[in-house]
Amino acid sequence: MTDSVAAPPPCLSTLYREHSSWLEGWLRSRLGDRWVAADLAQDTFVRVLAAERSNSLPSLREPRAYLLTVGKRLLVNHYKRRSLEQAYLDALAQLPQAQVPSAEQRWLMFEALQALDELLDGLPPAVRRAFLWAQLEGLDYASIAERLDVSPRTVKRYMAQAYEHCLLVQL
Repeated sequence: MTDSVAAPPPCLSTLYREHSSWLEGWLRSRLGDRWVAADLAQDTFVRVLAAERSNSLPSLREPRAYLLTVGKRLLVNHYKRRSLEQAYLDALAQLPQAQVPSAEQRWLMFEALQALDELLDGLPPAVRRAFLWAQLEGLDYASIAERLDVSPRTVKRYMAQAYEHCLLVQL
């Protein structure tokens, strides 16, 4: 009978050498873009390095499964960012030419949108919508309640949940 002792974590350079090509190939097959796949593969190993440095890297009995999990999360984030960027560009395209912000202003606004998206990530959709309508459109709770087909009391609960979430994420 063998002891089920976790194997010591592999050296990061060994992990990279043995699995980076495989991970990049997997990402390339999902993306169809070798350059973005290479970037996401590198980002995966940066995350692994950060986990190792913070002593939060789990023992890796199945390193590919772990790398795949991290890589999938980065892939989802990539698609979310691309979708957000496209929605932003579509909104900009609706503006009269005189109101189109400069390239620098567009970049700053997109970065702010992305930070807001990350901040609100994890909130239920109705809570997220209520929070955004209140903050970005200045809607009162009654108007939000009407849009969501819920009571104003529920909107008040949603807002408290959103504020609490924002405070906890910032800690």
